[in-house]
Amino acid sequence: MKYSLLGSSDLEVSKLCLGSMTWGEQNTEIEAHQQLDCAVERGVNFIDTAEMYPIPPRAESQGVTESYIGRWLKNRQDRDKLVIATKVTGPGRNMDYIRGGPRLTAEHIYQAVEDSLRRLQTDYIDLYQLHWPDRNTNFFGKLGYQHNEQEESTPILETLEALDELVEQHKVRYIGVSNETPWGVMSYLRLRDKYQLPMIQSIQNPYNLLNRSFEVGLAEIAMREKVGLLAYSPLGFGTLTGKYLSDQQPQDARCNRFKHYLRYTGDPGVRATKAYVELARDHGLEPAQMALAWVNSRSFTTSTIIGATSMAQLETNLNSLEVELNDEVIAGIESIHQTLPNPCP
Repeated sequence: MKYSLLGSSDLEVSKLCLGSMTWGEQNTEIEAHQQLDCAVERGVNFIDTAEMYPIPPRAESQGVTESYIGRWLKNRQDRDKLVIATKVTGPGRNMDYIRGGPRLTAEHIYQAVEDSLRRLQTDYIDLYQLHWPDRNTNFFGKLGYQHNEQEESTPILETLEALDELVEQHKVRYIGVSNETPWGVMSYLRLRDKYQLPMIQSIQNPYNLLNRSFEVGLAEIAMREKVGLLAYSPLGFGTLTGKYLSDQQPQDARCNRFKHYLRYTGDPGVRATKAYVELARDHGLEPAQMALAWVNSRSFTTSTIIGATSMAQLETNLNSLEVELNDEVIAGIESIHQTLPNPCP
């Protein structure tokens, strides 16, 4: 396993992070624990979850994923060697069952942390992230920003001060953002300097061969400010494995079970996916491993979040760290990108 420093901290995290959003929906608790055992045995020390998991979010299952991880953690003796990351839910998204409608206010954050600590059966969270902004902006594939002076949003300063309180109480070690914009990240950094508040150490945003929008504004911030990318959806909901091409319909695959996940299944995305899959196979590479190796090779990537619904998928993903992409493959990737840039932002 390879490791990186988390932002400007001294915390080392594995270059592959084990994601957990299928646990409790597509995966049972036994399967979740098998994945955790396998990943840790292979050197993974970084585990990512969220209070709203599993996906798709439902009132009946909310928090189940953290509880699975908590029962696994309780039976281990190596908590200090593991990096547990979770997230507080932002507003909207039809989740009034979470605290009557989640926000990023101090009150909501304090309650969310206590609930996550209880479910995770731990005294502290290594990386506490804001799942998405508490304001109207572009994330989850939304384009065409529309400004609204009258919107009600929680001030970023209030959110950051609440996180500072949690760090002071040793309930949280480090903080990060997710699904953020360049303006949002720089606002957290500006307020941190002005008020002597905690530094955000990471940006968990989507990044893959079909969606390189992170490169436009956030990549430079990640490098210059030492706020590294935790890349989620590195396989574009599994599309970059090639398993959906030629009208294939894997029965238990996410995009077939949950038809509203359309971000990576439009015609431009399918055409680009076909080109990337063919490139990988022309060079004797597993398409999924090429896609993961490429994300992990970017200088601004701190860790790539992998998810799996089977042990075979997990093994394939873990083995991607052994793949080195030569100049010809990189050139092929860039050629496809020039022809079909960011088809699934």
